[in-house]
Amino acid sequence: MKATDRTCNRRRFLHGTIGVTATGLLLGQVRRLSAGILEEAGGYRIGIYTRPWDAFDYRVALDAAATAGYRYVGLMTTTLPGRRLVITPDIPREEAAAIGEEITKRNLVLTSVYSDFNLSAGQEAAVASLQRLIDNCKAAGATSILLGGTGNPKLYDLYYDTIKACCDYAAERSIVLTIKPHGGLNATGPDCRKAIEKVGHPNFSLWYDPGNILFYSDGKLDPVDDAAQVDGLVRHGMCIKDFVMSQEGGQLRKDVWVTPGKGRVDFFAVLRRLRQGGFTSGDLVVECVDRPNPRDADGILSAAKATRIFLEKLVAQVLKSA
Repeated sequence: MKATDRTCNRRRFLHGTIGVTATGLLLGQVRRLSAGILEEAGGYRIGIYTRPWDAFDYRVALDAAATAGYRYVGLMTTTLPGRRLVITPDIPREEAAAIGEEITKRNLVLTSVYSDFNLSAGQEAAVASLQRLIDNCKAAGATSILLGGTGNPKLYDLYYDTIKACCDYAAERSIVLTIKPHGGLNATGPDCRKAIEKVGHPNFSLWYDPGNILFYSDGKLDPVDDAAQVDGLVRHGMCIKDFVMSQEGGQLRKDVWVTPGKGRVDFFAVLRRLRQGGFTSGDLVVECVDRPNPRDADGILSAAKATRIFLEKLVAQVLKSA
C-alpha cells in the first residue's frame, strides 16, 4: 500500500462514522477490552506510562491515569529525589513493593516498567543489576520490563549477553524482557531483530515504538514499512507515540510530544501490520501526548483522555477489519 493510500485510509478512519448497529457491537467490544477480558478476540490492554506527568511525583501520574479512565499503567520517568525513573535496580525491594501498592489502591494494573541495568563493572555485576531490576519489578507487580538498549558498540555484546543470562531468571518470575527502537544501535526494526536474535531466547522480544522509528530516521522511515520487518518479534506490547516534524528557521524540528492520532504515525496501518506479524494481543501503552507546558496537569489529563478514546476506537476498528 502506498503512503498516500494509508494517509487517506487513516483520515477516513479518524473522521468516518460507523452505523448504529455496528457502533453498539464495537462499544461492547471496547468495554470488555477496557476490563481486560477480550483475550479470546485478540484483545489489547490500553494503558499509559507515567512519562506525560514526569514533572510531578509518580503518584500524580497514577491519579491522573485513573481519572482519565485507564485501567492499565506503565512506569517510566517521574520526579523523585535522586532519580528520574520510578523503578531502578538500586531501590530497596520494599520501596518497589510500596510502589505496587500505590498502583493497586487506585484500582490500576501495572504492565510495563521502563528501566535499565548497570554495565559499568563487568558482566557479573551487570547480571546482578538486571536481576535486582527484575526482582523489583516483580515486587511492584509488573509483567514486563522495557529496556532501552545501548548505543555504544563497545558495550553491545556485554549488554545483550547480560540479557541472555537473565532471561530464564525473569521467566521464572513471570517477567517478560523487551527492547524497543530507541536510536543508536537499535533504531529500527531490523536493528532490534539483530539484537533479539543475538539473545536467542523466547523471553526476550520487541516492544514496538512507531514514533521512535520516525524520530530517529528524521521522518524518512515509515513505521508501517518498518513493522513489516519485525514479524514474530512483537508479542507483548507497543508504545503509543506519535511524531511531528517541521522546519523552523532552517533547522529541523522533531517532536514526539504530540497526542497520538494528530501526527504522522498511521496507527491503524501499524497495528494492523503488527497483527499480521503475530501481535494479536498485548499492551498498548501511551508514552507521550501534547505537552506544551510540562506543569499543566489539567492539559495533560485532557490529552490523555482523548488518547484513550482514540485507542478504544482504533482497536475496535482494527478488530473489525481483521
